[in-house]
Amino acid sequence: MKRLLILASFLAAGCGSTNGNVTLTVLAHESFTPSEGIFEEFTADTGIQVEVIATGDAGAMVTKATLTSGNPEGDVMWGVDNTLLSRALEADVFAPYASPLLDSIDPTLLDGVPGNEVTPVDTGDVCINYDIEWFASRGIDPPSTFRDLIDPRLRGLLVVQSPLESSPGFAFLLATIDEFGENGWQAYWESLRDNDVLVTSGWTEAYYTEFSGSSGNGSRPIVVSYGSSPPAEVVFADPPTSVAPTAVAVDTCFRQVEYAGVLRGTKHQREAEQLIDFLLGETFQSDLPLTQFVYPVNPKVTLPEVFVTHAKRPTNPRSMSPATITENRMTWLDEWNSVFR
Repeated sequence: MKRLLILASFLAAGCGSTNGNVTLTVLAHESFTPSEGIFEEFTADTGIQVEVIATGDAGAMVTKATLTSGNPEGDVMWGVDNTLLSRALEADVFAPYASPLLDSIDPTLLDGVPGNEVTPVDTGDVCINYDIEWFASRGIDPPSTFRDLIDPRLRGLLVVQSPLESSPGFAFLLATIDEFGENGWQAYWESLRDNDVLVTSGWTEAYYTEFSGSSGNGSRPIVVSYGSSPPAEVVFADPPTSVAPTAVAVDTCFRQVEYAGVLRGTKHQREAEQLIDFLLGETFQSDLPLTQFVYPVNPKVTLPEVFVTHAKRPTNPRSMSPATITENRMTWLDEWNSVFR
């Protein structure tokens, strides 16, 4: 999944309609990078213009939304995921809406939102990624399990994101809790700390600055990223390549679901609902694999060959119920933070 730090606006010229004077503001995380002009069809059909404002990492985006709940700075939010959803729901950030297109998606994706507070729009997997050449050139076996990451032979090689600030960072924390249990994960993180793990604030810094396997010049060949990061490396390679320079440890993956929702307090409720419908439609969903590097929820979308070839989709990804996350989130974050004090 491509994670680039941007601030972008997409304004499409509207046709004459009853909605012609409405501009919807979409608040999104820094990695929301759809194709330029993606909303032109929506504007042509409705007369509604769309402006996208990137608000930082998903964690920062949700934090700000909770502080402005009921008096939002936009109309629609894109990119709150299942690891952060409970925070937004507790703060009553969203106005419920059930799109008629929900009937076509996997019903299990709605398990965490029985009141249709938000709408599932894509899925992905947070996994350990590694630099293939780094390990091959040194004759060292790359990591395949969580326990490999605390092996002294991999000391100083891993970079992760802080779960206090980062969505993939929190997903990785949840994966370790699932692996080692309520009474064992703290000791595991102490072992990671003692094995010189590097913790960054967000994905962009970890992947593009500290990781050696992408476009940056980082020194760490292991990073928390996504099962779909390798196809992004192929698509954006310069010079072009058909071989991904990175690989995924599929036994470490945690399933992530992203949602979009109408922000409670918007002055354009109906128009925002129309945009949610568009985000579930084939035009927008077909754009996701090679721009966001995630899996669309619309079953009519055919995945591009380069995505299918290079992305890794675990058959049994780790997951956790939203209720469990809600109940334990603050305790787990406090305990994680105590490890690094």
